[in-house]
Amino acid sequence: MKKSKLVELDYEQLERIVSMAQEGKKPFEVIKEEFGLSENEVSEMMRKLLSKDKFELWKKKVAGSKPKPKLIIDDFDDLDSKYYIKNKFD
Repeated sequence: MKKSKLVELDYEQLERIVSMAQEGKKPFEVIKEEFGLSENEVSEMMRKLLSKDKFELWKKKVAGSKPKPKLIIDDFDDLDSKYYIKNKFD
């Protein structure tokens, strides 16, 4: 993370970012809108501010809350799509 961003934030703003990152369903989007920090910058900040154990728990929580990409199926007309998809993605 750039030092200039970290220097610009005071203690109250840092605490607000940490609490927003820990509680929200879409924390990175909200933090980006309000403070202009990217996901990588927030992760680096959390790594520095939290203990190692708390950071690992937070990272697992954030990684688990990201939506999975949707599977778009549109050109399986001539195949038995159910069988094909089952075998392809197992």
